[in-house]
Amino acid sequence: MANVESWLDDDLNTRQVTAERLTQKGFKISAQTLATMATRGGGPEFQKFGPRALYRWGDALAWAQGRLSRPVRSTSELGAAA
Repeated sequence: MANVESWLDDDLNTRQVTAERLTQKGFKISAQTLATMATRGGGPEFQKFGPRALYRWGDALAWAQGRLSRPVRSTSELGAAA
C-alpha cells in the first residue's frame, strides 16, 4: 500500500482499499460496514464503475473527519452545550 502522504484527494479506491486507508489514518472501519452504509445511507459518497463501488479518497477522508466530535479535555464536556 502506498505511503499515506502520497494519497491524492482525487484517487479512486475500491471499498476494501478505502476501508484499509481510513483505518490506517485512525478511522477504523471495515469494507463490510462501508457496504452496509452504501445500501442504508450515512456513508461516504461513492461512484459505480461496473459492479464496483469506487470512493474518492478526499471525500472518504472528509466524511470520516466530519464524524469526529469537537476537541474536549474530558468526556463530561461532550454532553455540555457548545
